[in-house]
Amino acid sequence: MNRKEADMLRLIATLALGALVLTGCNTVKGLGRDIESVGQAGDDAL
Repeated sequence: MNRKEADMLRLIATLALGALVLTGCNTVKGLGRDIESVGQAGDDAL
C-alpha cells in the first residue's frame, strides 16, 4: 500500500468514526453524557 492509499484509508476511517459519533450522540446533552461516561470508565479502570 502506497502513501496515497494509506492517507485515503485513514480519511475514510476518520469520516466513518465521525459519523458513528455524531449518530450516537445527536444532541449536545447526549454528547455531554457520552463524555462523562468515558471519563467514568477511565476512573473505574484505574
